[in-house]
Amino acid sequence: MDIETAKRNAAQRAVHDHFDASARYIGIGSGTTIVYVVEAITQLGVDTANIRFVPTGYQSRQNILHHGLTPIAFDSLPPNTLMEVAFDGADEIDEHLNCIKGGGACLYQEKLVATHARKFVCVADHRKLQHRLLSHWPSVPIEVEPLAASVVLTALRALGSKDPQVRTGPMSKAGPLKTDQANFIIDAPFQTLLLPQDEGATEAGHSKGWEVEALAKEIKLIEGVLSVGIFCGENGQEAAKAGKNMGGQKPVAAYFGMEDGGVVVRSAGSKTVSTEEVPVK
Repeated sequence: MDIETAKRNAAQRAVHDHFDASARYIGIGSGTTIVYVVEAITQLGVDTANIRFVPTGYQSRQNILHHGLTPIAFDSLPPNTLMEVAFDGADEIDEHLNCIKGGGACLYQEKLVATHARKFVCVADHRKLQHRLLSHWPSVPIEVEPLAASVVLTALRALGSKDPQVRTGPMSKAGPLKTDQANFIIDAPFQTLLLPQDEGATEAGHSKGWEVEALAKEIKLIEGVLSVGIFCGENGQEAAKAGKNMGGQKPVAAYFGMEDGGVVVRSAGSKTVSTEEVPVK
């Protein structure tokens, strides 16, 4: 089965399980997989006139408009408002639902939306399903203020990143790629990231690699870093149980379209995954 069909299958199942027609605000992420999420929402045939869709960037907003839905900017949300759900993709997802995001250079807005939704649902294809982050995806994307790029590069090398680079645009002669906030993206390679149960995971900069949350926190402390492309910590449901009026960086569930036409669903708090077949349309 081709990758696009796998993405569509995952999107249809995620929307079936998590779309709420009574929702007031829904987050819509960036990337090719999320095109199929918006497509699946419109194919439900429900009235979406009262729903406002919050994009994570320019491409996301165009996707919403193209399908006849109504966008609203993140900073236009009423105070203390949480989106009912946010759908987004990822570059890689580990068995604890930690994610690498930012391959499409929208990570800051993606993190804003994820952390202001009651639940964040991730949709991807089978290539993104990994046991540990940086198993296949090569680097951690980091959004930085341009003036601080050289300082951040130096600090990342000190943390053990091998040859971090400022990402260039499609035409290298035009210089660094710029985000919707006019910032730079640095791609920082590290060893495969560890989970708490892994040997040496509690030791910062251990020879076997960094623990996921420890590295994310350390990078965020660097002056000039706006956002780190590691989505870790609490999910929205855990944040709610803790009495917080906010969402979480981690998804409550991740949907992976598989080569055989099935969809693997990896849910929060579960070390196992369930596979169900989704009809190919």
